[in-house]
Amino acid sequence: MTDNNSTGRRTTAGGVLVAATVAMGLIAGVFYIYACNIMPSLSRSDDRVFIEVMQNIDDQIQNPVFFLSFMGALLLAAVAAWQSRRSPHRWWVFAALIAYALAFFVTVAANIPLNNELADAGDPAKIADPAAVREEFEDPWVAWNVVRALLSTLALACLARALLLYRGPHASAYLESAAGSSASR
Repeated sequence: MTDNNSTGRRTTAGGVLVAATVAMGLIAGVFYIYACNIMPSLSRSDDRVFIEVMQNIDDQIQNPVFFLSFMGALLLAAVAAWQSRRSPHRWWVFAALIAYALAFFVTVAANIPLNNELADAGDPAKIADPAAVREEFEDPWVAWNVVRALLSTLALACLARALLLYRGPHASAYLESAAGSSASR
């Protein structure tokens, strides 16, 4: 998706908007799957198993693929917001950027510190009171994850709306030909 700006120079605004939407969808999906499957499944585990699995999940999620999506969603949304600053769909992109910035902040200010405290608790087999460690972690982590799941899903919806409103040079002609002309109906 490229389009020409007023000087005739080609830009990649549509491609960045698509990439931001895809990255946002990946991140919203991660937070969603925690909210509707991972954490409810782990809630059935005993305290030591819960702590061990969450420590393992936190270790494994810290990888380049996840970070590319997690940071990429924010950076791509910011670039898309900058590129769309004079476009009719800009408010949707700005709303997405704000919603995801809040989700990002929740992750950095709440979920990551909770993960770090859980990691600092040490080997689950050696924790004197695993129930207390779990109690300090589980409910706040789950609540903040639901917040970031909702915010990132809102950001995804806003970016999807922006994509629907985006008009590249061929978008209108393609949509009209795909829908058929009004004369043929």
